[in-house]
Amino acid sequence: QVQLVESGGGLVQAGGSLRLSCAASGRSFSTYSMGWFRQAPGKEREFVAAITWSGGSTLYTDSVKGRFTISRDNAKNTAGLQMNSLRPEDTAVYYCAATSIPAEFLRNKNMYSYWGQGTQVTVSS
Repeated sequence: QVQLVESGGGLVQAGGSLRLSCAASGRSFSTYSMGWFRQAPGKEREFVAAITWSGGSTLYTDSVKGRFTISRDNAKNTAGLQMNSLRPEDTAVYYCAATSIPAEFLRNKNMYSYWGQGTQVTVSS
């Protein structure tokens, strides 16, 4: 069992930066791959980024490549999402999620077992 709590959301101007954090409880955090997803009003939840349990591999959706960086610290049971050059279209509720599935499925939100409550990110133009 893993419980996840996101933090770090807020209001930022276009071009600015935010860092999201995901704190995990439970003894097996280091065995889970972690993902970040987002959901804008009226839209489906979409994949943003993922990192494997070891941190050895990362995945990004095309729209955030070069702007967002996912990371994890297994010693601290945390995952992070550094977001730079933010755009108004990045506005959404951001969720972290945990899964033990193989890396090739990390883009699929239906394959994640545990979810946080979400944190709002609003980017003004």
